[in-house]
Amino acid sequence: MSRSDYPPRYDDSYGPPYAPQGGNYPAPQSGNYPAPPAYGFPAFGGPQPGQPTAPYPTNSNTPLFPGQPGFPPGMYPGPPHPTGTPGAVYPSQPPMPPIIPRTMPSDVLNTGDDFAARGSDWDNVSIRHAFIRKVYLILSVQLIVTTAIVAVFTFVQEVKIFVRQNQAIYWASYAVYFITHIVLVCCKGPRRKHPWNLILLAIFTLALSYMTGTISSYYDTSAVFLALAITIVICIAVTVFCFQTKVDFTKCRGFFCVLGIVVFVTGIITVIVLSFQYIPWLHMLYAAIGAIAFTLFLAYDTQLLIGNRKYSISTEEYVFAALNLYVDMVQIFIFLLQLIGSSK
Repeated sequence: MSRSDYPPRYDDSYGPPYAPQGGNYPAPQSGNYPAPPAYGFPAFGGPQPGQPTAPYPTNSNTPLFPGQPGFPPGMYPGPPHPTGTPGAVYPSQPPMPPIIPRTMPSDVLNTGDDFAARGSDWDNVSIRHAFIRKVYLILSVQLIVTTAIVAVFTFVQEVKIFVRQNQAIYWASYAVYFITHIVLVCCKGPRRKHPWNLILLAIFTLALSYMTGTISSYYDTSAVFLALAITIVICIAVTVFCFQTKVDFTKCRGFFCVLGIVVFVTGIITVIVLSFQYIPWLHMLYAAIGAIAFTLFLAYDTQLLIGNRKYSISTEEYVFAALNLYVDMVQIFIFLLQLIGSSK
């Protein structure tokens, strides 16, 4: 084979004036540098395939990165295809996290006075301890599944591009999440009947994990790791505090009910406003409110699990207890991720 049968070198393929025979690009003159023939994005007014590329000024406000002026609101071009076709277009803003008003059926609660009065009865205490171990075992499996899915959606570029291009799957998983959540919370039969309660909980976990992974795919790996680390620290600190403190959060049921409504209404307003115009400070404010609120919810649900307060969860409601703790921890992670990602 002759030299002409091989493809040209990268620096020689552009030809003059982009790359002289020596392979060196000319130094910028008068603040401009000659751009190589890019693949172009016709939808954004970029160079068309086969057309010459005009020099881009180095001292101008040319939108070279997503989020800078010049891109359509809420969109940015993806990486170009090697064949010269335009890159895919993804939404630049992740979908908002799922928010459902917190509900606590009265049939899952009982007063903690009976448990406290018979605290010396080892049978009662052992049942509660076995219940706590079962809940945290289920919770551990849920968190492992969610962490694995988030890791795949964050590190695998093909999966990251796929979930961004196919947001219909996200909203389908949202519908599954909503339906299974309502069934597990409002229907006593499916919530307590084995194995349907575990099957519904598994479907719920997969749906919320997919949504969490989709939201994570829009942020940098460093932001995801930082949000995950902060979430772990917060959850451990809150859990240890609830096991040690004498403060009874279960007495404040009215406060937590109002707090849940506030977060829900704030989320609806934020989604409506951001759908028309993205306001960074509003997004960060909503994320901060959500992170604080679900940290308090985690403390409340943990004390309901312990059972030595005014109110406690029945020992038959291990699925409901695991669901509440899991949702609290995932929501804390999502809100922290939005807060950290927006600040960057």
